[in-house]
Amino acid sequence: MAKKAKTEPEIKETTSSGFNAIQFLQGTKEELGKVVWPSRQQLISESVAVLLMVILSATTIYFVDKLFLWLSGQIF
Repeated sequence: MAKKAKTEPEIKETTSSGFNAIQFLQGTKEELGKVVWPSRQQLISESVAVLLMVILSATTIYFVDKLFLWLSGQIF
């Protein structure tokens, strides 16, 4: 017999029709174990970058709003 090049992943079928909280929590714990968590330095630097971008965006929107307010005051 010839070997298959790639095997299809097995799909787990649940026979019960209800929600199983224990299975859900076990699956959640298993998935959280696969997560690659950032280091403290990476977390801080990326948080600072996000805060700076939010401040920059808010400031830009504020000044554009003031510009349109001034222009509409000049026109009307």
